[in-house]
Amino acid sequence: MIDRLSAIEDRYEELGHLMSDPEILSDMALLQKYAREHSELGQTVNRFRELKSIEVEIEDARSTIEDGAEAEYKELAREILGELEPKRDRILDELRLVLTPKDPNNEKNAILEIRQAAGGDEAALFARELLRTYALYAEQHKLKFEVMNLNEIGIGGVKEAIVKVEGSGAYGRLKFESGVHRVQRIPATESGGRIHTSTATVIVLPEAEDFEVEVRDQDLRVDVYRSQGHGGQGVNTTDSAVRITHLSTGLVVTCQNERSQIQNRASAMAVLRARLYNLEQERRMKELGKQRKSQVQSGDRSEKIRTYNYPQDRVTDHRINLTVHNLPSIMNGNLDPIIDRLIAAEQAGEFDDQVA
Repeated sequence: MIDRLSAIEDRYEELGHLMSDPEILSDMALLQKYAREHSELGQTVNRFRELKSIEVEIEDARSTIEDGAEAEYKELAREILGELEPKRDRILDELRLVLTPKDPNNEKNAILEIRQAAGGDEAALFARELLRTYALYAEQHKLKFEVMNLNEIGIGGVKEAIVKVEGSGAYGRLKFESGVHRVQRIPATESGGRIHTSTATVIVLPEAEDFEVEVRDQDLRVDVYRSQGHGGQGVNTTDSAVRITHLSTGLVVTCQNERSQIQNRASAMAVLRARLYNLEQERRMKELGKQRKSQVQSGDRSEKIRTYNYPQDRVTDHRINLTVHNLPSIMNGNLDPIIDRLIAAEQAGEFDDQVA
C-alpha cells in the first residue's frame, strides 16, 4: 500500500513539473488532462503526507517511552500515542478506500440515452417520465441537463431522447441507470383498469474528450435535413438537423434540437465520440479476459435492472435486492437512496458475485 501511495505522490509531483513545461502549456487539451489528474491526486497526496508526518511523531513518542526517559515524559508520550494512533488508523482506512479500483470515467460528463421499449404508447409515456426524473435529479445535484435530440410521439411520449449531463461526477452517479427499466401500472388510456407492464431502456456513456477518440473526416458521412416537429413556431424552416454515420462501425447519430446546423453537428459528434469510446472500452475488457462483467460496470442492457410498481408504491433495484417505497418521490428525482446504495455495493465488489 505504501509503495502505491509513494508512486501516486511521485506522479503528482511529475504532473506539477509537466504543467509548467512550455510545450505542454501550448497544448490546451493535454494541459487540461494533466491539470484534472493533478487535482484528482491532490487530496490523496495530502493525506499520505499527513500520514507520514504522524508516523514520524508516533516513532518519536515510542522512542521516548523505550529509551528510559523520565516518568513525566513517558506519560506525555503515551498521551500523544493515544491521540495519534487512532488518527493514523482513520487515515489508513481512508487511503485504503481511495486505492480501491475506481472507474476512471467517474468524473466525466455523461451522455444519457432513453428509449421507448416494450409496451407501445405506455412505454413512450414512461420514457418521458424517466427523462423528467433525470432532469430533476440533475437539478438537485447542480448538473447541467441539455437535451441534444428528442423524438416525441403525438400523445406526449418519448420514442428517443439523448441528453448531455454536464458536471463533476455526472457519469459516476448516472452510470448505474444503464439498463432496462420496467413499469407496472394502469395506463391512463386503459378503460378496463388492468395493470400493464412496459419497459424503457437507458444507456449512460461517459463523454469522451477529443484526444481520447480519433474520428477521421473520411470515416464520416454527414447528412443534413429539416428538423421534424409537431408544428408551431419552434419548427425549423432550414436544413439544420444533422445525421452522422460512422462508416467503419455503422454507428448513426442524429441531432436536431439546436437551432443551427453547426450546433447540431457538435452535439452529434459528442454522442458519436462517447459511443466509440464505449466500444473501445468493451474491446479492451474482452482482450483482458473479463468475461464476467456486471450490468453496472459494462452497461449491459439485456436484463431489467429496476421495477417501478405503482399499485404497490415501490421501486425495486434487482441488482442489489433493494426495495424503496414512496415511488412519487423517486420519480421526482430523489434517486440518491438507490444510487448511494449502488455506489456502496460497487465499492464493496458485490456486483461481481451477484451479476454474471
